[in-house]
Amino acid sequence: MSTTMKIDVPGEGPTAALRGVLAKLLDVPDVAAVFTLRHTPGGAAMPALITDPELLADADPLAPAFPLNAATILARLTRGGTEGTIAAVLRPCEIRAFVELVKLNQGNLENVLLLGVDCPGAFNNTDYRVYAARHGTKEVGRAFTRRMLSTDAAPDDDGLEVTRACQICEHPVAAAADGAISLFGNDPEKVMLVAPQTAKGMGLLRRLDLPPADEALAANREAALASLIHKRVARRDALFAETGAAVAGLEKLGAYLAGCVNCYNCRVACPVCYCRECVFVTDVFDHSPWEYLNWARRKGALKLPADTLFYHMTRLAHMSLACVGCGQCSNACPSGVPVMELFRTVAAGAQAAFGYEAGRSPEEAPPLSLFQEKEFAEVTAGAE
Repeated sequence: MSTTMKIDVPGEGPTAALRGVLAKLLDVPDVAAVFTLRHTPGGAAMPALITDPELLADADPLAPAFPLNAATILARLTRGGTEGTIAAVLRPCEIRAFVELVKLNQGNLENVLLLGVDCPGAFNNTDYRVYAARHGTKEVGRAFTRRMLSTDAAPDDDGLEVTRACQICEHPVAAAADGAISLFGNDPEKVMLVAPQTAKGMGLLRRLDLPPADEALAANREAALASLIHKRVARRDALFAETGAAVAGLEKLGAYLAGCVNCYNCRVACPVCYCRECVFVTDVFDHSPWEYLNWARRKGALKLPADTLFYHMTRLAHMSLACVGCGQCSNACPSGVPVMELFRTVAAGAQAAFGYEAGRSPEEAPPLSLFQEKEFAEVTAGAE
């Protein structure tokens, strides 16, 4: 889109500056609410739907908390339509997941303004609590942003580092957002950029009366993003090679997933695993005692719970084309099974085969909803 705008950052820092922008958005008659992270009295940071400008004092879009992928909540908020626009400030992976949910008729883009903040990453739930207690909730977003812009994924003095999903994420900016708020390339203690990316974004953001940014600031951001993505892609490709070797063959795959306890947390946490009723919680997998005994006699020993391998294989088949790599599956796993690594590796291959990228564009139809007559000629050998 056209002119990139800038947010001049006062001495209170970038979090305070973003709160000021969100307050301006709430003053726009068309905007009914702001949806963003907000610190709770208990010290957590959770998605909140905010209508009172005074309660923006606890909002913190920069907090390195990622308790859940908020796309699932935004999908619920928009499924039946809303009165007025919701200005949603989300991570790029949340925006990409929401775009996928819209394609699956689980959400609606009509009354939403999607604002993506450049994403340096986030901690898992346990490490976030440690980091927030150390820095204080009011300053946690500012402290984290300052650290990550200088060190990327390096551990801090106490060994805390952002999740592995964040370290390998090649999408620090959401292409499908209506507007992108910049952190990379310029000092966010002094200035942040706001770049409209759609006509809707331009229409709303220009009403905030933000000053235009000069071309040098925008060029700094582009160079910094290119450098960051290069590093993350190198880590990503190394992870794909490592995971591919670890799951090469059914026996290795079974060992890789051996710690799974069938809690289904990964299914619940996954933003694009949306089925109202999952086959794995129906009586299809409610086996009789004699069946377990027969399987145990046949093998000599039967690992329980059963069906864990089949469960993950089914999930992979269902949603590898929609996986956005947010890592919430691993964040939710109580057993430390490297679910994200497996799903990202398989999803990358599946999406590449179709020339598709989950969440890239609302206009890009899911591959399995289309039929291409000449598709996969190397498999069909050009058969008529």
